[in-house]
Amino acid sequence: MATVPPPTEPAARRSLRRRLAGGRLARATAAADLRLYRLLRRDLHCPGLTPAVRRFSAAGEHAACWLALGLAGAALDPARRDRWLRGTAVVAGTYALNTALKAVVRRPRPALDDLPALIATPTQLSFPSAHASSSFAAATAFRGLLPGGPLYAVATAMGLSRVALGVHYPTDILAGAALGTAVATIVRRP
Repeated sequence: MATVPPPTEPAARRSLRRRLAGGRLARATAAADLRLYRLLRRDLHCPGLTPAVRRFSAAGEHAACWLALGLAGAALDPARRDRWLRGTAVVAGTYALNTALKAVVRRPRPALDDLPALIATPTQLSFPSAHASSSFAAATAFRGLLPGGPLYAVATAMGLSRVALGVHYPTDILAGAALGTAVATIVRRP
């Protein structure tokens, strides 16, 4: 395994050391997380796309694009207004739950010397990704109101944009996606 340069921020360095010093599964997960992070940030990075990725990612800040979609759907589709509003509430609730989980877990965002973040963030907490959790909650909650394939494609792109911009590890995205999908699935049940 290649040597990984230490993160620049002291809390991020401690977090990474703790993850790499854990048991066999924790070490393997942390090492795979770093390899995938580096692959996406360094090897697959396309500087010409960074401004578009920044704008796209900004639309997902605080679940804004998904809340706007739900409210627009409720306004434009009166026959299914209740479903749109329920989906919007699921997105808002998932975002709030994600924020609370970040405060409990307190994993610092990636801070690697050779791969600085390409955007500023409202907090320095990383796990789970609120962009991913709200996006997958929206894709699950609005499925049936809109085609599921495009919803999940946008949700996936939103999550990956956060790794591409250097503010989340891949496991942050996976955890956020799982959280959003689970919350929306549970709430969707009759």
